[in-house]
Amino acid sequence: MTTFDKRKDAFESKFAHDEELRFKAEARRNRLLGEWAAGLLGKTGDEVEAYAKTVVAADFEEVGEEDVFRKVRADFDAASVDQSDHQIRRTMDELMAKAVEQIENER
Repeated sequence: MTTFDKRKDAFESKFAHDEELRFKAEARRNRLLGEWAAGLLGKTGDEVEAYAKTVVAADFEEVGEEDVFRKVRADFDAASVDQSDHQIRRTMDELMAKAVEQIENER
């Protein structure tokens, strides 16, 4: 195996690892976002877990995080929860950082 082949294999391995980490972090962020939103929506107990699952599932509608944002925004609007788009997006960013940290601490 040449040095080029070794470098190529290492790059592919790192890319696969990074993609797996990103997928796990996004799923965890979405669950945390669902739990946060559920609290603002007045959900308790098993309703929190059930709602969080719907937020996670919303991420499979399209590539990116806009589908998750739209779901939470629509649910807040329907329930008259006073949160701006900026507040929701800021919380999404904060929870992504928290999700990455949690995953890294599990290793």
